[in-house]
Amino acid sequence: MADKKKHKSKRSDELIDIKSLLGNADGGGFTVDDILSEFGTPKISGPDLPWPESPGREPHGKNVVMFPGSPPPEEPAPFVPELQEVIREVPSPPVEPEPPLKDNVIEFPEEESALTSLLKDLKARANDYADQMFEESEQAAVDEIHRLEQLIPGTDQETVEPESKPKNPLFVRRPPKPEELPPDVPPQELAKRFRKQLKKIYPGSILLFFTAAAALLPIAAPFLNITWPAALADYRIQVLLSAALLGVGVLLSMNLLLDAVFRMTKGKIGMDTLALFAAVFTIADALTLSAAQNRQGQLPYCGVVLVSLFMLSRGNYHKLCASRLSCRTAAMTSNPYLVTLDDDKWNGKKAYSKWPGEPAGFGSQVLADDGAQRIYRVVCPLLLLSCILFSLLASVGQGKPQHLLWCLSATFTASSALGGSLCYGRPFHKIARRLSKIGGALAGWPGIARTERGNRILLSDGDLFPPGNVKINGFKVCSEAYVKHPETVLSCAATLIKASGSELGSVFHDELRKQGGLLRRAESLKRYEGGLSGVIRGSQVLVGSPSFMTLMEIPIPQGLGVKNRVLCAINGEITGVFVLEYKLPEPSYPAISSLIREKVIPVLATRDFNIIPSMLCQRFKLDADRMDFPPVERREELSDPSQPHSAILTAVLCREGVTPFAEAVAGAQRLRRCTRAGAVLCCLSSVIGILLCAYLTSMDAYISLSPQNLLIYLAAWLAPVWLLTDWAAGY
Repeated sequence: MADKKKHKSKRSDELIDIKSLLGNADGGGFTVDDILSEFGTPKISGPDLPWPESPGREPHGKNVVMFPGSPPPEEPAPFVPELQEVIREVPSPPVEPEPPLKDNVIEFPEEESALTSLLKDLKARANDYADQMFEESEQAAVDEIHRLEQLIPGTDQETVEPESKPKNPLFVRRPPKPEELPPDVPPQELAKRFRKQLKKIYPGSILLFFTAAAALLPIAAPFLNITWPAALADYRIQVLLSAALLGVGVLLSMNLLLDAVFRMTKGKIGMDTLALFAAVFTIADALTLSAAQNRQGQLPYCGVVLVSLFMLSRGNYHKLCASRLSCRTAAMTSNPYLVTLDDDKWNGKKAYSKWPGEPAGFGSQVLADDGAQRIYRVVCPLLLLSCILFSLLASVGQGKPQHLLWCLSATFTASSALGGSLCYGRPFHKIARRLSKIGGALAGWPGIARTERGNRILLSDGDLFPPGNVKINGFKVCSEAYVKHPETVLSCAATLIKASGSELGSVFHDELRKQGGLLRRAESLKRYEGGLSGVIRGSQVLVGSPSFMTLMEIPIPQGLGVKNRVLCAINGEITGVFVLEYKLPEPSYPAISSLIREKVIPVLATRDFNIIPSMLCQRFKLDADRMDFPPVERREELSDPSQPHSAILTAVLCREGVTPFAEAVAGAQRLRRCTRAGAVLCCLSSVIGILLCAYLTSMDAYISLSPQNLLIYLAAWLAPVWLLTDWAAGY
């Protein structure tokens, strides 16, 4: 009995705990009896679970506590404490939509444990802290970016072009074979040689002009109403006089014609070869015409051929004058600057470089064939064959062999364009005369031809600001430790700038000599955007602009609001301030503008940390947006004096500054375009002239193919070539 009472008291205590738990679950004052009396006995659905059996207890179903309203069991079942845990482990069945219940059921809210709520609270706080941390880091990064943008000048980055697909080898343009150049001759000797040639041909050119004018009088007589004396009025006399004048003209231009024969033996046929054939066939036609007049009083083309010979002589004279000026300019100094077009300099493209050296190969390039002659070597052999073929078809093919000499004279005269030698000689002379005044000389056609793909030019410190255009207006010692020894501060600044290879180093070195100081040895030299750093005698020395010092977090004293100043800091303290004055020469403005007009983009390969695009734009109003500004490492590479260069010279310069450099590049670009365009016009004139003459001779159109009309035709094609030669030197 005692055991039963003890077991009952224990069960009653457990019921009390369950009641209190359920009462606390809904947070009100409801009891288990009230809930069960209101909603009835709950039904538990699910699989049947075996009831655990405890030792010392009665079987299942004998000791069970029933809820009120239920039929009393036969024997009460004992209360099992582990039942609550077992029920919790049973998975709940899936929720399915059910029809509305008849009874009103209120679902209890799911209770969260203290540990779960604590974890959620910690997670929310961590997320808030992370968001705040990322916002602060992003704001710090943006502030740092803005700070660097203000202190570091913007630089241009090289763009790597994507690799193109492999092309069909059948359609790939093969590079032309390198032409063999004449033996090299020093510029001094070559200038003397050209001078002797000019002395020989100049008088002959003047006499040739008057000879051509005399031969044109019979042609112009009908338009000028000239009355000839009785001795000259005879047709045969006029024909013989024209032939004699043409013979004199041939003798006066014998040097050119012999050169044409010599070049023809080497397979180089040009406009001078066509003029030679025109003179030979015209003299033969005139002699034949004087014996038997069979063209209704038409005169031979002697006057037109003489005009062609004079233009040929004039073009040769211009070329010799230009070559002599170029050689004389190149020989003015023993240490000239060479201009070459180097491969893969910036953005994977070619760029013009200026560097000191010996002008090896200058003489051979000047003696080489020009661009017009190279075009004629391809076209003129075809023109020569066309003249012979069409003349045979128009005379012998038409059953008129007596007109063969007339056809040959007409076609060869029309093929020898008047501007054949002027399209290169005249613009070359104009540009050479202009460049010689500023110390520049073009190095012949091989260097000019390579300018086709050059659209960048490297400008260094000395190009923009030649020696004498940058000077120190004064400096101030800001540290009390160096007040009594200002040369120490100047020596540290001059040592770093001189070691960097900047043109500014000579300015500081000269000032250091005036102060009686000496250069020191710099170690661990580093270049930055806006300044330099190094170690001198164990001290950390910084030299640069105020922005550079701010970037290095070195405090700058107040009251230093002077432009173009250089600061020197030793061991983290500003010790000296140097005020610089930059002066851009006046001729530099049009020179840089001419480069931009020719679509040649300047690349600032400077080592002076003060020369940046914003400084050039604000101080000197230069169009810095059209200039490339590489990073400091690339600027050092592009301005390295030991870098390799091309073996073909574009120009030779004898003076400092950007003016001769830019003028030579722009002049070479224009001369190349003018020469090729003029040569194409001359070839087109020859082709059309041959076709017209062949047609008119086949039709026996004596009046239409008169010397007057043929001269007008050739003069009409000379006009655009003449205008092109004037345009070439107008940059």
